Amino acid sequence: MKSEPDCFSIDDLAKAPKKTTCWDGVRNYQARNFMRSMEIGDQIFFYHSSVEPACLVGVAEVVKKAYPDHTALDPKDDHYDPKATPANPIWEMVDIKFVRKFDESLTLVDLRDVKGLEKMELLRRGSRLSVQPVTAAEWKIVNGLAEKKATKR
Repeated sequence: MKSEPDCFSIDDLAKAPKKTTCWDGVRNYQARNFMRSMEIGDQIFFYHSSVEPACLVGVAEVVKKAYPDHTALDPKDDHYDPKATPANPIWEMVDIKFVRKFDESLTLVDLRDVKGLEKMELLRRGSRLSVQPVTAAEWKIVNGLAEKKATKR
């Protein structure tokens, strides 16, 4: 899951009540559908975008399955969608909880030439979805890289 750290960072999640927040404001059908498929207990990588360098910064866990995103119904909210209604909310969100922050971030440069990550959605040129799938193999490789960076310190 991607977020611009000046909007909401991994540190904001760690400081949130119960280290938990809703992941609202997703306005892309494919990203929404990825959230719909999430199950309680699924872990996600937290990614800081629109910064230099863009990077994976930690792990969170899904604690509530997809449900209607109330921000789509609020005309005062930045994420308001006039096509959404209570009967047809269109957009959904999940709740996530902080698990851990990486000792050192993993930049795209760190990940680009790693064997096994060649097809990772995050590394595809032009991939801009705020919610992206990660395969079990990619998950294992990236977590291993994060651990390796932590032990080098």
